[in-house]
Amino acid sequence: MAGSNLVIVESPGKVKTIQQYLGKDYLVKASIGHIRDLEEHKLGVDVENGFQPEYVVPADKKKVVAELTKLAREADTVWLASDEDREGEAISWHLLETLKLPAGKTRRIVFHEITKSAILEAIEHPRGIDMNLVNAQQARRVLDRLVGFELSPILWRKIQPKLSAGRVQSVALRLIVDREKEIMAFEPAPYYRVEALFRPEGVDTAVKATLDTRFSSEEEARKFLEDSIGAGYSIASAEKKEGVRVPSAPFTTSTLQQEAARKLHFPVSTTMRVAQTLYERGLITYMRTDSTNLSGLALATAKQYIVENFGEAYLHTRQYRTKSKGAQEAHEAIRPTYISNAEIEGTPQEKKLYELIWKRTVASQMAESRVMNTTLKVASDKRPELYGIQSVEILFDGFMKVYLEGRDEEPEADEQVVLPALRKGDRMYEEGVSALCKFTAPPFRYSEATLVKKLEELGIGRPSTYAATVDTLTRGRGYAVKGDKEGKSFKVSNLSLKNGVIKSSQKTEVVGAEKGKLLPQEIGLIVTDYLVKNFADILDYDFTANVEADFDQVAEGKKEWNQVIASFYSPFHHQVDEVLQDRNYTKVTRELGTAPDGDKVIAAFGKFGPYVQKGEGERRQSASLAKGQLIETLTLQDALKLLELPRVVGQLEGVDVVATRGRFGPYLKYGDKNVKLPRGKDPLRITLEECETLIKESSEAKPAQTTIAEFGDIKVLEGRYGPYIKQGASNFKIPKGTDPQKLTEADCQAIIAQGAPTKKSYARRKK
Repeated sequence: MAGSNLVIVESPGKVKTIQQYLGKDYLVKASIGHIRDLEEHKLGVDVENGFQPEYVVPADKKKVVAELTKLAREADTVWLASDEDREGEAISWHLLETLKLPAGKTRRIVFHEITKSAILEAIEHPRGIDMNLVNAQQARRVLDRLVGFELSPILWRKIQPKLSAGRVQSVALRLIVDREKEIMAFEPAPYYRVEALFRPEGVDTAVKATLDTRFSSEEEARKFLEDSIGAGYSIASAEKKEGVRVPSAPFTTSTLQQEAARKLHFPVSTTMRVAQTLYERGLITYMRTDSTNLSGLALATAKQYIVENFGEAYLHTRQYRTKSKGAQEAHEAIRPTYISNAEIEGTPQEKKLYELIWKRTVASQMAESRVMNTTLKVASDKRPELYGIQSVEILFDGFMKVYLEGRDEEPEADEQVVLPALRKGDRMYEEGVSALCKFTAPPFRYSEATLVKKLEELGIGRPSTYAATVDTLTRGRGYAVKGDKEGKSFKVSNLSLKNGVIKSSQKTEVVGAEKGKLLPQEIGLIVTDYLVKNFADILDYDFTANVEADFDQVAEGKKEWNQVIASFYSPFHHQVDEVLQDRNYTKVTRELGTAPDGDKVIAAFGKFGPYVQKGEGERRQSASLAKGQLIETLTLQDALKLLELPRVVGQLEGVDVVATRGRFGPYLKYGDKNVKLPRGKDPLRITLEECETLIKESSEAKPAQTTIAEFGDIKVLEGRYGPYIKQGASNFKIPKGTDPQKLTEADCQAIIAQGAPTKKSYARRKK
């Protein structure tokens, strides 16, 4: 080998950079994550003997292990340089055990940024493996295996095959489901909000004001406008108050996920994938952290940048303290490794995320912004209610020159007006009054960002696991989907007063419409209801957070990991046994009413998902629910519309063209051919001509193939039988458990180097 030192890192993406920093006396290799894990197809935990894990080397890691074993034997010193969190500590321990590394020639090193100084500093200060961190990771892995392995088969028997449950996954789903039930139970109530335009005496510009009273009916609103005809207005009070705004702390994993979702509209998984790439390129510090702390070097370089580019007045050096519940290791916050680099080269996503991290870091060390808040109250000489006007004037922009944190649910835009110096008693001239019919709004559904925020607030899971949790719920199991909700439409009458005349106008007001939110599907509601009923502890928010606190105490050496598991497992296993005594399936059925022909109409959940049914026996007719429809909220009219399918659209060459709906959405049936309907095509309204075009296109189309990523002659593709890597004319299988969306060029090269091209018949045999 090229040196007497072997350095083992987790990801192939780091290898080239670290190799350059260390030079020819070191050989840097990647383990590509964990090299061993619990066996996939059995429990893999010895429950009778202290819950000892039974680890195996997966088939796709045997080549890696063989190569590392050979290189480790040849090396004088082996440096275990996996990441500096619990997962990374466990990876180092597994390497130590599996490669049978002698303690005398093994060193554990950690670094939170991939820079030359950080790498060399780590080499100068090696340490041993922290078994407390390893045991905290083992406790989590074993507990999650026990929960999943015992709960999932219950769901298969009671509800539907191929379902899964998880300690964090199921609680996260419960948050989504509980919020949906709040929305289902919410009844929007109408009210009238009154707004007016006022022009201060001697001023050309009018400003908007809002009445401090809402009216519950059109009659009350109309009476108010009638009373306001010819009214005189003056300022009842004028209050100016100087305020200060303080910058947000530098990013932790959780706050980065939230802010990237708000400002960049990145899914949580995308944020973590891009951050991983930035870290491996040496551009940012380690992206899995609960800490808001900045190093002395970072504070000094931020100070220098701010003074040189903005001036002394913009500088306010500060150190933030971590507040997150159950924070783990005291890492540094996520920041640029070199603050002087305001921009980087890279993909558009990499540039955007880096810019966000850079701005947040620099802003955190800048002076507070000073603003002048003005509140005016405007009185009428005919009614006792008061109008309010809010104004904000920025006196000193401070950190806002660089960055301002986003908000989860943006309120209606404020009128950012600067008012002249006004005093009590000054005249105000009304230039129009509107009484707008609005509705009380239900709670907001969770977005990926707000779900992450809630999980962190409750202490459930850890930020490093949130991306995988959301991915499992939405893509892995279909318990929820990320999508849009149309909301309910109401016909309303709005009133306006102008020049002494009241007019009425009709408008449609939409309540509860949302975009890009996490929407529970029928199976998600059923699974959650079943688990809450039968395993209340597992789905309890406080219980789940307390388990995380126990893991933290294991990491600190204050608790034994297998004792934590034992205290949980005994009552849990007893409850599993009790539930299994009941052999009945969980039946979800809701009677919707009677069809015009007298048949009863029900909504139910069956083997292939939710459906509606009309009649019994030979008169029985059924149809699958459409995407986004739920048994709990389905109406009789909705069901009857669904039952209009299957619909014979017409004939082509003597064969019926049937529009219908299946478990995967609407499609056309033409002989033995099934053709999926594109988004926006309604099976109840599609014409025969449109059907003919779609059928012809499907006959001519080649099997769909989507490009996930491209690195020169290497492509990551989504094919007919799943994702794979293509280089030239050769295809390579992606190892099981690897997320194709997160693959870097280095990852692909490592997979190609370690595997053989697949044969054309392989995919068919696999299928």
